[in-house]
Amino acid sequence: MSQTSFLDEIQEINLAYLLLAQRLLSEDREAAMFRLKIDGEVADLILSLNARQLTKLSRTNQLICRFGQASVERLKQVTANPRDQGLASLHASLLLAGEEYESMPPEDST
Repeated sequence: MSQTSFLDEIQEINLAYLLLAQRLLSEDREAAMFRLKIDGEVADLILSLNARQLTKLSRTNQLICRFGQASVERLKQVTANPRDQGLASLHASLLLAGEEYESMPPEDST
């Protein structure tokens, strides 16, 4: 795959993520903030973006979404779960819900 193709895919994922985030936030703000691991200020900003702003934000070469699970062990617990399929989904949800929100460090304004 070429770099251009990767960049196109990243931008497509970013736009899909932002649109999903907006939809989740408009339907159930608190649950969406929990699932997206964002605070109220970020939620307000995402909800306030129009189509042009969403597109502009998505057109970066970096993924906007990221793994919320900081530990490799947590990911292994979710992916290597020997439980019955019905219980595996519940177990994964419980494990992922236990992850704390990690805010981005403030930018240095000096």
